[in-house]
Amino acid sequence: MARVVIIGAGPMGLAAAYQAIKDGHRVDVCEAGPVPGGMSAHFDFGGISLERFYHFVCRGDQPTFDLMKDLGIEDKMRWVPTSMGLCLDGRLKPWGNPLALLQFPGINLLTKLRYGLFGLLCMKRNAWPELENRSAREWIIQWCGQRGYDQLWRPLFEFKFYEYADNISAAWMWMRMRRAWSSRKSLLQEELGYIEGGSATLVDALVQAIQRGGGRIHLNSAVKKIEAENGHITGVYTVAGFFAADHVISTVPMPYVPPMIAEIPGNWKLSYDSIKTVGICCVILKLKRPVSPHFWVNLSGVPHDLPGIIEFSNLRPLSHSVVYAPYYMPTTNEKFLWPDQKLVEDAFQCLKILNPALTTADLLDTKVSRLRHAQTICPPGFASSSPRTQTPIRGLQVADTSSYYPEDRSIAESVRLGRMMARLCMDSLRESLVAREKPVAVKQ
Repeated sequence: MARVVIIGAGPMGLAAAYQAIKDGHRVDVCEAGPVPGGMSAHFDFGGISLERFYHFVCRGDQPTFDLMKDLGIEDKMRWVPTSMGLCLDGRLKPWGNPLALLQFPGINLLTKLRYGLFGLLCMKRNAWPELENRSAREWIIQWCGQRGYDQLWRPLFEFKFYEYADNISAAWMWMRMRRAWSSRKSLLQEELGYIEGGSATLVDALVQAIQRGGGRIHLNSAVKKIEAENGHITGVYTVAGFFAADHVISTVPMPYVPPMIAEIPGNWKLSYDSIKTVGICCVILKLKRPVSPHFWVNLSGVPHDLPGIIEFSNLRPLSHSVVYAPYYMPTTNEKFLWPDQKLVEDAFQCLKILNPALTTADLLDTKVSRLRHAQTICPPGFASSSPRTQTPIRGLQVADTSSYYPEDRSIAESVRLGRMMARLCMDSLRESLVAREKPVAVKQ
């Protein structure tokens, strides 16, 4: 049918490759790293196969469920009642439901009522365009007050976005909250999911399906240049050689795109260059004892630059307690260059605030995963400024996790967008065939 090259073997790239194989195309996937999976890739953590960056599934993640059914692994989905905590000024208490809100010490009644009303209205809201040109800070202060914002929201924004904290889209923030709330069993009970065996189960199934269909996955094969001629894609140059293509789908972070496409018009290059990101240094700790009974804990008034921690073993059953401590920050921040051990020590001191009984004897193993482009900065008005997936070069589509804004990063949205872009290759091919077969009028 057509030659399709996919750039990037994360969930979006693999989903695109899988769909292109199903549609009958010849597919090559070019991945710069040594393993497929992207942010969903696993590593061996002392005998535990674990994601480099934590993932969970919500009840509304239908694209994930549809793909798992296609792959024959729908029976690997597991659901677990989970909970949330808030550590405010050194005190860890339950959080995330109306009862916990009313009982939480250190927050005045008016702030609690305003926060609860804000959460209720967000749950009922079904449209986001009116939030598109507002900042999350302005929107939250309107509903929760300055005191509520300072206590409950400011640390989350400042320790994830730093200098960008005051200029994050309200639409993006609402959609992030909505996804989590869609997975509530009731007002008092959250329920999240995981795939048995972790994200590797889904990644491995995709890789096997692609290879069974004749697709090829080329690891350690970074793309150097996307080649076009007369406004139409012709292929890609990688460190391993040239791959001819009728269609190219790029799924790598936007900052990597402009250097690869010399033929892209200047205004498109500017739109790619305007997209800013923050990096992540994610500290993963294996412990003898749990830190808390909660899956996630938000931090406020804690002397560590962490917006929160994820106790992953409170979702996916593991042999030991496993905690993710994600340090989000621009890569220009000096902490991004901290050695792994310094980050580990800082994260462990934070865990000791949450559970003073922890000692160094409880620390069994550690790992630090780093990524330069982990989270897109989505300011107000992002929808109108972000580039479309279909570029002016015929046969070239470009997307990353920012392309499904206002949705935040998720495997489900990556899968949905990846499969959609692959189907557009088929639509384009049909249009070409129709144009080719259309009779040409002969002038008499």
